[in-house]
Amino acid sequence: MADIRQEVLAVIDEALSLQGRARDFQLDTPLLGALPELDSMAVVGVLNLLEERFDFVVGDDEIDGSTFATVGALVTFVQGKLA
Repeated sequence: MADIRQEVLAVIDEALSLQGRARDFQLDTPLLGALPELDSMAVVGVLNLLEERFDFVVGDDEIDGSTFATVGALVTFVQGKLA
């Protein structure tokens, strides 16, 4: 899980142009509503990068606000896609 977490954090950092800030995020770090950089367009950017990085496709019906509630929720989502 640590490797997936690190990759997800790298994607968040890149997509949101956080300049390394995401490296300090924990699994319980809130995302949606807590990071001003994470607006609806940024969500699309994060999803696109996750699809490229992990080689999966995300359907519109697979995500909702809870997917981006915390870093842990997003990591769990990615793990589910890879399972």
